[in-house]
Amino acid sequence: MKFTKLFFFVIIGSIALYAIFLSISDFTQVYDKLHDFKTDFIPLILLLTPLSWVVLFIRWKLLLKKSNIILPNNKNFELYLSGFALSVTPGKIGELLKSQLYKEILGVPRRVTIPLIILERLYNLIGLTLILILGIWFFEINVSITIILIIFTTFIFILISNKKFYHKFLALLGKIKFTANYSKYLLESYDVVKGGTRGIIVFYASSLSMVFWLIHCTIAYLVFLSFGIDFLNFLNVISIYATSTIFGAISFLPEGIGIMEGSFVGLLTRHGVEISIAIPLIILIRIFTLWFNVIGGFIALKLSGSLSVKPDNS
Repeated sequence: MKFTKLFFFVIIGSIALYAIFLSISDFTQVYDKLHDFKTDFIPLILLLTPLSWVVLFIRWKLLLKKSNIILPNNKNFELYLSGFALSVTPGKIGELLKSQLYKEILGVPRRVTIPLIILERLYNLIGLTLILILGIWFFEINVSITIILIIFTTFIFILISNKKFYHKFLALLGKIKFTANYSKYLLESYDVVKGGTRGIIVFYASSLSMVFWLIHCTIAYLVFLSFGIDFLNFLNVISIYATSTIFGAISFLPEGIGIMEGSFVGLLTRHGVEISIAIPLIILIRIFTLWFNVIGGFIALKLSGSLSVKPDNS
């Protein structure tokens, strides 16, 4: 897989972007703020980060089980974690390559894994919507965003739940060069999609998605406390983090890099947080909620031997 070059390209681009962010503020003030950073919460943050991986893996296992796929936990987790490295692509579309790993290493057909990966994105959206509803009264902007998100999520749910609409949507995907290779597998997998969007699995998957986002919001809140920012409560942080995450997601940039950080800083300054502290704040939050995941995924790719898997278009 030609992934290593992409990985390092994104890393270098992100470092350059963060350098630009830091250059906007006063380096002396940024250094002083980082010097005052309290490390008391670091052990808890380092515990919460892998806990979020486990939550997503449990959701993945439930979706696989719904399709009557039972896999060895160790290898399954290793390959699932590998997908985090593949997430640094526009709209996380690179995670579709995870289906190739499951096919080559564990023999799981793409017609099962590809729709489940897409369902994961849908449940992430549902979880984020539920999180926004919790903090809807703190930001007026969240009201409109939440309404739009609810409408969009409902539309997607109806789209993939109705067989006629589902096949029409796939016909459109088949006309796009990149997605054409994957749409043929989705045509054969309506039963997988239907099984993952019916019954109790909807409750479990949505709840786990919400827990995942709450863990990320908790990590963000602990970083706030580490910088001595205690005038914003947990629900305020939920609202800020969820809103900026949506802005990053709709940009379709790799993990919303740049857009997510910029909107986060903008929302913080509206609450009276100085830009000299807002910038290092979001950079550290992203290290714990994004880059630890990506590095962990890259390590899993290396350990599983997935980097040597050759592309297969069959």
